[in-house]
This record gives sequence, C-alpha cells and structure tokens, in this order.
Amino acid sequence: MARQNYVFTSESVSEGHPDKVCDRISDAVLDAFLAEEETARVACETFVTSGMVVIGGEVGLSNQERLKDYMGRIGQIARDCIRDIGYEQEQFHWNTLHVLNFLHEQSAHIAQGVDRDGAGDQGIMFGYAVNETEDLMPAPIQYSHAILRRLAEARKSGAEPTLRPDAKSQVSLRYEDGKPVEVTSIVLSTQHESEEQTSDDIRAIVEPYIREVIPAGLITPETEWHVNPTGTFVIGGPDGDAGLTGRKIIVDTYGGAAPHGGGAFSGKDPTKVDRSAAYAARYLAKNIVAAGLAERCTLQISYAIGVAKPLSIYVDTHGTGIVDEAGIETAIGQVMDLTPRGIREHLELNKPIYERTSAYGHFGRTPDADGGFSWEKTDLVDALKKAL
Repeated sequence: MARQNYVFTSESVSEGHPDKVCDRISDAVLDAFLAEEETARVACETFVTSGMVVIGGEVGLSNQERLKDYMGRIGQIARDCIRDIGYEQEQFHWNTLHVLNFLHEQSAHIAQGVDRDGAGDQGIMFGYAVNETEDLMPAPIQYSHAILRRLAEARKSGAEPTLRPDAKSQVSLRYEDGKPVEVTSIVLSTQHESEEQTSDDIRAIVEPYIREVIPAGLITPETEWHVNPTGTFVIGGPDGDAGLTGRKIIVDTYGGAAPHGGGAFSGKDPTKVDRSAAYAARYLAKNIVAAGLAERCTLQISYAIGVAKPLSIYVDTHGTGIVDEAGIETAIGQVMDLTPRGIREHLELNKPIYERTSAYGHFGRTPDADGGFSWEKTDLVDALKKAL
C-alpha cells in the first residue's frame, strides 16, 4: 500500500537559468530546421558560460545547399533566444557574446536505422499522470513551474523591472490520504538588479505573484518562506554559472514524483524516442487517468535502435486502478501505434513546436492550436474505454 501521509518537494528553474538557456537555444535550432523540412534530423547540444555560447551536434537536411545556408543562421538564432530571455549583462549580453558553431552533418550510421522507420536509439521512456491537479500533474512541480512562469511574465511586461532572468523555485506539499492539503515551505531565489535590495525587499515583490498561482488555502500561516535565503543575487545566468543542454530532466518531467528514462529532450528531433516516446508515454498515462481507469498511472516503453516495434509496455496504476493493468497494456496497443513513425504521425510531432517546451516543463501544459503540446490532449479517453 502506497504511503498516504507525507511531505513531497519539487523544484523548477526559470528560462534564464544557464541550463535552460541552453535548452532554449537547442530547441530553437531544432525548430528552425523543422520549419525548413519536417523530416530534418537534429541532435543539438549547447554550452554557455560568461560571454560565450558553444553549439555542437548533428543535423541533416535532404538538400545539402540549404543545410549550408542554415549553418550560417545558427549564431543569430542563439542571440535571438538570449535577447528574448532578457540577458543584457556586461559579461553576458545577447549582442556582444561570442557564438561558436560546431554543428555537422548527421552520421550515416545513425541515419540508416531511422530511415527504416526504426527508433533513433535504444532506451526506456516513462510517462506519468495523477489526478491531484487539473492538468493531471503532480502538484509540487506544477506549482513550482507556475511561480517562475508568472514572475517571468511580470519581469518581461515591465511590471517588475528589478527582477532579472535567472531564478529557481521549490515547493514542499503535505499530503493527507494521498492528496495535497498544505504548502509547508516555499523557496524562491531570483536574480535582481541591485545589491541594495534585501531578501525582504525581494519577498515583497514576489509574494503576491506566488499567492496568485498557488490555489487558495494551500498556503497557511505555518508555511515557511525562504526568499533569496543567501542574500544578494545580482550576478546570475551564464555569467555566474555555466550551463548545458539536458541537465534539468527532472524539472522537465515530473519533479521526481515519477521515474525518468535515460535521455533528455531538448535539441532532439522526434525520430529520437528519448523525446517522442516520452511524450507518447505521458499522453497515454494522462488519458488513462482522464478516462477514470486509475487515479495515478506510471507507464514505461522501451526501444532498440533501428527497431520499430517497442520491446515492452508496462503499466503501474499504484493500486488505484479499476481494471487489470495487463488489460490496459493490451488496450494501449489497440488505440495507438507506438512505432516511432506512428508516434510522430499520431501526435503530429514533425513541426517547429519545441522552443516553447524548453522552460517550465514539457508536461502539464495547454495544447496549442498549431500542434504544440499535442501530447497533453485527452482525446483517447473513449477509445481506451471501448478497448477495455
């Protein structure tokens, strides 16, 4: 029997965190190639430090001349991302930093397996859903994301001009009978303009926004607040700490409430099952919970490089299911084609929809009209019920 009474914590980081700057650039490069050709191949990694961005990895287009043209655009793509995030610091300014581009053509040995409609690599991918929030996400990570997303909106609108891009949040929730009932602590560290600003000054700025996004009643007089607990946080972003694509995978997924597979998401085109199959697993888990088949669901899929059919499908409803888990596993195969091509077509993943995923979580988001976050739809509910 799973524990019903406990405290659980998740964290998030803002779009200005050095690792998230890297995720943003890598996904922007991916979108640029997919906008040119829906079958473009991209595996893009980014590194940032004071005054410098380094981009490397493999890319591929069917037209080699167009590939050369796009190589020349990489530096501007990176600068545009950094400008939108808001970095104009002396040691990390979008217009003066150095951008080094080491992207090269995709390996033919990797391409041969994908071209046969197989998986782009071996791996295990997990999906998760739970009915404790409207978005069927774990509450601690969802609220951690919401805090930073709201503060970014206030900063970019000009409402809070002394806030800067780099920030981290952490929310601890107390559960009773398996449901969140109280925020026991909130941790918020945000970069700010002046060394004259104290922790109390920053709390006065951010607290109204935090209370705005966390549901009423969860913050109590007993909730502990730790806002900029170390004091001054003026030097931030890549000038304060280096960043790298793919180092925030738990922030990207379920905040530690569920397993994560072997790979990161950002910078990878949808032939890479690290990304596409993790999206499919979330999609299926969310539809299982939305259909009322379970209150909580973990789903695992595994693949081998160059092989189309998944090697295994595993479902765990953690004792909350109303039907047999083996039956759900069988039904999954009936309602969705889980080959890499089947996933891409079902979720319409061959589109430039990835830059927006690079911060504030890949899951628990609202599906967009252009196909973004298609894996958050609950359009398999009826098919699953019928199959069962």
